[in-house]
Amino acid sequence: MTLKNIELEKAIKIINESVNPINSMENIKLKDGIGRILSKDYYADIDNPPFDRSPLDGFALRSIDTLKANKDNPIDFKVIDTVYAGNVSNLELGKNECIRIMTGAKMPLGSDCVIRLEDVVEENNSVKIDISLSQHENYVFKGEDIEKGDLLIEKNTKLNSVHLGILGSMGKGNIEVFKKPKIGILGTGDELIPYNKQLTDGKIYDTNGTMIGGRLKELGYEHQIIETSKDDPYIVGDTILDNINNFDLILTTGGVSVGDKDIFHDVIDIINGDQKFWKVKIKPGTPVMYSLVKGKPILSLSGNPFAALTTFELLGRPLISKLCKDETIKPKKVTGILENEFPKDSLKMRRFVRCLYKEGKVYLPESDHSSGKMLSMIDCNGILDMKKGMKNLKTKDEIEVFLL
Repeated sequence: MTLKNIELEKAIKIINESVNPINSMENIKLKDGIGRILSKDYYADIDNPPFDRSPLDGFALRSIDTLKANKDNPIDFKVIDTVYAGNVSNLELGKNECIRIMTGAKMPLGSDCVIRLEDVVEENNSVKIDISLSQHENYVFKGEDIEKGDLLIEKNTKLNSVHLGILGSMGKGNIEVFKKPKIGILGTGDELIPYNKQLTDGKIYDTNGTMIGGRLKELGYEHQIIETSKDDPYIVGDTILDNINNFDLILTTGGVSVGDKDIFHDVIDIINGDQKFWKVKIKPGTPVMYSLVKGKPILSLSGNPFAALTTFELLGRPLISKLCKDETIKPKKVTGILENEFPKDSLKMRRFVRCLYKEGKVYLPESDHSSGKMLSMIDCNGILDMKKGMKNLKTKDEIEVFLL
């Protein structure tokens, strides 16, 4: 049974309950891991660092030999070797001996501290030290950062550059991640043509396919455009059935209202789809529809560009988040202070308004807020949430904003 005219939160609940996360895994190169979701816990195979090392350029020595060193009583130390990062010294330090050492190099045998280069006076093959050092001063222990067996990164974590660095420090050249969803975008409407074709009389360019596709890419996900030859429910239905097994999610735009060419009600019926809901109590984007076809989700957005963007942000992002186990792309809400007025109300229906959120302040564009207009979205990074029953907004009102 199709639910109609439901609240936004109810629509999100239906989506979450109807979608199963993608559990298929793949092995990828570590360098390609940014933004991917780990499919298993990762533990440390080795200590990091794998040996005691120097944190700075200086001289490795025995702290006991510096106990009586001071400004009035500098002590001479013989330099018996030099060790650079990546090399090791095979010599063991004796009394009043030191080894010149560079940052990251393994601590020589017998040494337990390092004095900075700038704190000594070098003369030929010796140095004068006039300060006393404590045991393990300027000294990095084996496993100080990571000990073998430590849990490094948990399953379902979305990887960033730091995660890659940590895994790289363990020598992980490849990692196991969940597969990304295959997302298709299908635009309906005989008036639409791709942006790379010549515009003819009565036609318009497909704004929504380009915009929603770009939004997906901003969120870290790819898509494919699904082309259909004619705005006919049987042809569109066949197109969906021909493609449904190739995708984990299909987003459609247009054809969900009540006009003669709003065909998606017929499409879903013709292909024996399960229409979960139609119409959500929000403006713009009220006619949004959600269905399952062969168990695959189809989210049908409005044809008007801002309405399509709004419903994608409010419903598409939670849907993709559930599919991908990607908590980071769920809509994020903040509170801000309005800096200019909005004369319309939301007495009958919850309304979403394009806006700019900056340092706790919210600015509305001065131009028309029509759902069919996009130019005023250029400087916007959020959509203001006017709950049902709110009157026109005034300067200094505290309001909530979903960040784009």
